[in-house]
Amino acid sequence: MGFALVLVLMALRVPVAIALGLVGALGLYWVWGPASLAFVLGKAPFDAIATPSLAVVPLFVMMGVFAAHGGLSRSLFEAARALLGHRRGGLALATVGASAIFGAICGSSLATAATIGKVAMPEMRRAGYPDRLAAASVAAGGTLGVMIPPSVLFVVYGLMTEQSIGKLFAAGLLPGVVGMMLYMVAVRVATRRGSGFAPFPPMPWRDRLRTLAGVWQTLALVLLVLLGMYAGLFTPSEAAAVGAAGALFVTWLNGRLNLEVLRNGLIETVLTTAMIFAILIGAAIFNAFIDTTGLADQLIARIAALGADPLVVLLALAVLYIALGCLMDSLSMILLTIGAVFPVIRALGIDPIWFGVFLVTLAEIGMITPPVGMNLFVLQSTVPGLDLGTVSRGILPFVLADGVRLLILLALPGLATWLPTLLFG
Repeated sequence: MGFALVLVLMALRVPVAIALGLVGALGLYWVWGPASLAFVLGKAPFDAIATPSLAVVPLFVMMGVFAAHGGLSRSLFEAARALLGHRRGGLALATVGASAIFGAICGSSLATAATIGKVAMPEMRRAGYPDRLAAASVAAGGTLGVMIPPSVLFVVYGLMTEQSIGKLFAAGLLPGVVGMMLYMVAVRVATRRGSGFAPFPPMPWRDRLRTLAGVWQTLALVLLVLLGMYAGLFTPSEAAAVGAAGALFVTWLNGRLNLEVLRNGLIETVLTTAMIFAILIGAAIFNAFIDTTGLADQLIARIAALGADPLVVLLALAVLYIALGCLMDSLSMILLTIGAVFPVIRALGIDPIWFGVFLVTLAEIGMITPPVGMNLFVLQSTVPGLDLGTVSRGILPFVLADGVRLLILLALPGLATWLPTLLFG
C-alpha cells in the first residue's frame, strides 16, 4: 500500500521528496504510533544528509555545471565530429562519444543530455538528420553520465548501502565504455538504410589532430580527478573538490568566467544539490517505514522457501526496475526500493558492487523509456520544436543496446568487478 500510494502521489505531481516522506510518516504512525514517528522524524532527516561522504554531491554537480559554462561540451563535440563525422551516422556517433566523455566530468544524465543536446541537435538538424535519430542519440548518450565515473547515482547507492564509492566508480568504467560502443552500434543499425548520414568529407589528419588538441582541458580534468583518486592521492570527496576547482579554473582560462556566470553556476549547483538532499531525506523516512514492517525479512524468507535461483531474482528485479523507470526518475526509483531490495541481494550472496552497476544500467534504461523517460523531457524542454512522440519512436535501438549490455553483465560479471578488484583488492 505504501509503494502504491507513493506512485499515486507522484502521478498527481506531488514532489518526489514530499511523496516519500509523507507516505513514510503515515506508515510509521500506522504501524508504531506517534512516539516512534516523532523519534524517526527527529533523527532520520539529519542522519540522511549529515555525513561527510555527501560532500561529493555538490562538488561533482559544481564540476559539471562549470564544465558546461566553460565551453567543454562544444570542444568535445567538435573533436568527436573530426574523428567520426565522415562516417554513416557520423554526427550521431560523435554525439554519443562526446556524451561519454562529458559524463566523466559531469556525473549527471540530465545535465549531460541537456548540455550536449544544445550543441549537437542544431548540427544534426542542419545536416538533415531526422529528429527521431538525432534526439534519441542525445538522450541515450546522456545516460552514460550516470555510469561513467564520477556518477551521482553511484554516490547515492554507495551511501545508502555502505559500499565504497571508489570501488563503485571503478566498477562503472568498463560497462560505461561498453555502453558507448553498443550505442554506436545502435546508430549504425538505425542508419543502415538511410542516405545523407555522412555529409562531411574526411578531414585531413593534421586538422583532426588540431581539433583534438582542443580537448586537452577536458582530458586533463578527467585524468586529474580519476587517476588522483585511484592512485590514492585523493579521497572521493577530495577528488570532487579538485574537480570543481579545476572546472572553475578552466572556465576562467577560456575567458568565460564573470560575475553573472559565477552567480548562475552557484545557484544551479545549490538548487540541484537541494533537490537531491530533499529526496534523500524523504527516502530515509520511507525506508524507516519499510524497516518497521519487516518487508525485507519477509522477502528473504519467501525467496529462501521457494529456493529461487539468484539469476531468476535478478531477472525479476530487472523487469520491476524497467517498469518503475517508465513511471519515475532514476534517483527516486533507487531510493524508493533499495531498503527492501538490498537485504535480499546480500542474502543471495550477490556482489553488492556488481549489483550497483546492474542497478544503474537499469536506471539508464528508465531515463529513455516512455512515458516518463526524464532525458526525453529534458530534450523536449531545451530543443525548440521537438515532439516527444518523435523521440520515443527513435529510442528503440538504444533500449535494445542496453538490453544487450545487461545480458553481458549477467554473463560476464567480471566486466564490473575486475577493475575494482585490481585497484582496491
